[in-house]
Amino acid sequence: MVEKIIFNLLAFTLFILMFLSFVRKNDTNYVYFLVLQFIGIAINFVELIVGRKFSLIVKVIMYLLSVILPLMILIFEYIKKISISEIINIWKASIYIKAGDLEEAKKILRGIAEKNSKNYKAIKMLANIYEKQNKYELALEEYEKVKEENPQNNELNLKIGTLYEKIGRTNEAVNIISEILKKTPNYYEASIVLGDIYYQNGAFKEATQVYTAALKYKPADYELYYYLGMSYTMLNDFKNAKENYDKAAQINSELYHAKYSIGQLNLIYGELAEAEECFLQCIDVEDMEAEAYYYLARISMIKGDITKATYYSNIAIEEKPEIFDKITKENIFAPILDLVNKPEKSINKVKKTKLTKRELDIDEHLENTCNLVGKLNNNDIEMIENLKRSRIEQERDTNNHEIIERTKNE
Repeated sequence: MVEKIIFNLLAFTLFILMFLSFVRKNDTNYVYFLVLQFIGIAINFVELIVGRKFSLIVKVIMYLLSVILPLMILIFEYIKKISISEIINIWKASIYIKAGDLEEAKKILRGIAEKNSKNYKAIKMLANIYEKQNKYELALEEYEKVKEENPQNNELNLKIGTLYEKIGRTNEAVNIISEILKKTPNYYEASIVLGDIYYQNGAFKEATQVYTAALKYKPADYELYYYLGMSYTMLNDFKNAKENYDKAAQINSELYHAKYSIGQLNLIYGELAEAEECFLQCIDVEDMEAEAYYYLARISMIKGDITKATYYSNIAIEEKPEIFDKITKENIFAPILDLVNKPEKSINKVKKTKLTKRELDIDEHLENTCNLVGKLNNNDIEMIENLKRSRIEQERDTNNHEIIERTKNE
């Protein structure tokens, strides 16, 4: 009997406390818990009316629903300073996010934030959704609120700096990320982001300084060497560019774009054999195959090898028809224009590329430099001389063959 009295007092007290939470927070999620409590209390009430004891399993369910569950909820809310309803709503929002219903998730998360401005998890989730939707200013506003919880959080400050760059506030982005690196100079991700910001805004010298500083803490990172190579390329410091591309390619043998850029740089310096070797390594890479064949054709023309130049040109055009227009506009290919295959107008082979915008810009910059240096180095004249020598050798071989045949016949 004592047990029943204690149980009823405890269960009733917990029910009142849960009901007050429901009224105070005006949150319908508490209704579910009140219903569960009521079921537990009802089981006890039925047991009293029937006048017989239920099984142990029923007893456990009764105590679990009417005492243990509400008690755990109240203790959890007191310790964590967060309502169980908010946690349930965060779970709901997570389910909606996974299901792709971002609008419903935002609605739930905004509701949580309005009731509890200190629920940083909900606010951060809301910021993430805005970021996914490219609503960077709204995302930034929410991340700034999250920052109140831990102003020294490097990861969060880096995120805020990145968003400042996305909305065009570059100076503020640079200041925030530079401050992070002053305190944590070995923060690799911050170095990459800051270097990228400088690079994208044309501050290539500053980008090289950031990447070089990062190498002190990560000396075997191929990406840093690769980005340094790109930055030096845009500064037209081709010597340092080539050195860094070489290091990147040595660390990562599958970094074919670095090898492709090395090939272009070798061609700029007139190192034809080295350039040819680099481009031959790139012909099996989908994103660089056509351009690699184009450069192999160019090298063959400089060497005076019309057969190879024609062969490589036709493969390049087959893979990428627009290369035909490029070939027709360059004097170096004039001797083989009648030999290359003109693509059909109906052909429209537009391929998606995995190369980044930065890599495509580097390709264009080096290609323009190759064309300019080619003219300055008189590659056209060199090609013509090689063609002449090639014809003379062919004629000499033909004459020698005819003399040998006549001698045999005599």
